[in-house]
Amino acid sequence: MPSVVKTPLFTTQQAVDGLRRAVHSNAGNFFAMYSSRIEGIVTDPALMLIPLDDHMVHRGHGIFDTATLIDGRLYQLDDHLQRFYDSAKLARIPLPFNPERIRQIILDTAAASGHRGGSVRYWLSAGPGGFGLDSSECIASAFYVMIFRQAGYPEWYYTEGIKVVTSSIPIKAPFFARIKSTNYLPNALVVLDAKDRGAQNGIFLDRQGMIGEGSNMNVAFVDKDLILRHPSFESILTGITVRRMAQLARRLVQQGDLKDIVFYDVSIEEGYAAAEMLLFGSTIKIVPVVEWDNRTIGTGRPGPIAKKLLELWKQDIRNPSQLVEVPDLAG
Repeated sequence: MPSVVKTPLFTTQQAVDGLRRAVHSNAGNFFAMYSSRIEGIVTDPALMLIPLDDHMVHRGHGIFDTATLIDGRLYQLDDHLQRFYDSAKLARIPLPFNPERIRQIILDTAAASGHRGGSVRYWLSAGPGGFGLDSSECIASAFYVMIFRQAGYPEWYYTEGIKVVTSSIPIKAPFFARIKSTNYLPNALVVLDAKDRGAQNGIFLDRQGMIGEGSNMNVAFVDKDLILRHPSFESILTGITVRRMAQLARRLVQQGDLKDIVFYDVSIEEGYAAAEMLLFGSTIKIVPVVEWDNRTIGTGRPGPIAKKLLELWKQDIRNPSQLVEVPDLAG
């Protein structure tokens, strides 16, 4: 019979030492974290922790959003924050601070990171207090901010385009789809399902069989009449990037590259027949899809509208009206 190794009982110092030993190699991408539980910022990855009794951890009662840090400035921070507050209201999680304080904490954490580029993700949870279901046991809602280096997508995504499949994973119900909650299990399974089938991402269909969204990005189409078509936001998350790109794409309408931009329910048959298929997201930016369910989209190569929209995005991230300066980083 094999010998039984007794599980050690650590002192506080031994536990802290153990946390530092457990820091993995990817933690070099974690620059700074704010936690309202300790009311401050840390830069030691070993201390970037969330308590297990936080209802966001064991019940999924939490929301989040992400902004991009570019050259010491945050791109579209206030648009992302407004969606964050909208999600908080739907999830019935009270803000622990007023919006001005939340915004300042994000800026201070970005400054403390010492990095001019990266991702800025922030969470609001029902808070710690126990392991029940009712959030009334939580002592207070909790706010967390993380500044980190996001793994980018390979360049060939943009120059060659990607493959997608119609996912077999059910889409979230409309109410939950419109909340940017921490329940991303369906989203994670969409990616795994796509990779199992030789594609890079998957497309959700809504409950009526119409096109929904990608794993964590919006999907749109350019039809053969040069109309940019995007599903309505009734059953999916309202994408900050796609909304901004729809505004910028008006320039393409004025130039004659597009005839119109419309938001309405798009069928899978319309999607298959499109001249171009595009994915939009804060991290992925604008990526062309060249194959869907083993069917060639358009010419099978990235189309002109995808290229023009990506160029508009590159210009927009230098647009002062879309940027918030981080003290001690910008300039």
